[in-house]
Amino acid sequence: MKNRDFVREFIHYLRVEKGLARNSWESYERDLNRLQIWAEKSNLDILNLTRSELREWQVSLAREGLSPTSIGRMISTARGFYKFLLLDGHLKKNPAEDLVAPQKGFYLPRFLTESEIELLFSIPDVEIETGLRDRAILEVLYASGLRVSEAINLKVSDIDLDAGILNAHGKGSKERRVPLGREAVHFLQKYSAVRAKNDNLKNPLLFVSKAGKQLSRQEVYNLVQSCAEKCGLEDVSPHTLRHSFATHLLQRGADSRSVQAMLGHADISTTQIYTHITDNHLKATYEQHHPRAQRLTVQKKTDAPDEF
Repeated sequence: MKNRDFVREFIHYLRVEKGLARNSWESYERDLNRLQIWAEKSNLDILNLTRSELREWQVSLAREGLSPTSIGRMISTARGFYKFLLLDGHLKKNPAEDLVAPQKGFYLPRFLTESEIELLFSIPDVEIETGLRDRAILEVLYASGLRVSEAINLKVSDIDLDAGILNAHGKGSKERRVPLGREAVHFLQKYSAVRAKNDNLKNPLLFVSKAGKQLSRQEVYNLVQSCAEKCGLEDVSPHTLRHSFATHLLQRGADSRSVQAMLGHADISTTQIYTHITDNHLKATYEQHHPRAQRLTVQKKTDAPDEF
């Protein structure tokens, strides 16, 4: 079966049995050839691709700058191809059946590297009150992956510094508990100590202005953008820190279900947009965590036959 050209068989089916016009079946052929080339570069077999691998292919198309319309057409082609293989008895399940085509505006999230995060966070002057607050805001956005609207609505009572946990109030009034790292806890402790000494800062909200008023989304956006400009980073917003949070967790081996819960995504497919992890990161994670990744077992030669 490995010697059979299933792409050619599918195109023959479209031409002869379905009677598609030349332009149509040639379009299918180009799309499938593109998928096959991607699979071969990834050391994968087009016949055995999983939904997760097809999702990675979809993200790679977005990174190449293809429009949502083009990506949607290619997904439709993949669905048809695998349905053909399923009906012909070569597959037990169509891996592209529930693959979601991108909506208008689909894009690959912008994220910062870990060194860029360090550079960005070095900008606020933590020796002054507002600088300490600004650093705490940056730390919380990156440490928890909060949306900016969730961050500005955090109350002092939502933070448990001893446990390193915060309660986030997300879309649809849904609450979720998200861990905080040591750096975020450290700067929140320092900021909280300064807040306690300032009579103007009696607002139950955590992050407030000098006058004790709630910060707006625009003010937090301006803060992040200003810090980015000062250290030479472009196109950085509070949401960039949310993207970086998810990306860095996945790069270090976190499972997508846990990241989904921390981000407050209702659908796992939304979280899977962050599967634009480089092959090097994937390989490094595999080698670190798989018990047989670097183990070489030399089997003893026996007279047993190769087949049984």
